[in-house]
Amino acid sequence: MVKHIVRFMKEEDGATAVEYGLMVALIAAVIVGVVTTVGTRTQNAFTTVQNALPAAS
Repeated sequence: MVKHIVRFMKEEDGATAVEYGLMVALIAAVIVGVVTTVGTRTQNAFTTVQNALPAAS
């Protein structure tokens, strides 16, 4: 029984799947943050340009 427990503790197959899942989640969170930041800055830039242009009559 102890032999099986030691072998189970040494196996890393499940750990790699969990690690890959955590990496994917972290990458997705970074992408969401970057897209949100870029979107906000782009919107602010367009608003600045719109406000700088004279109003059309």
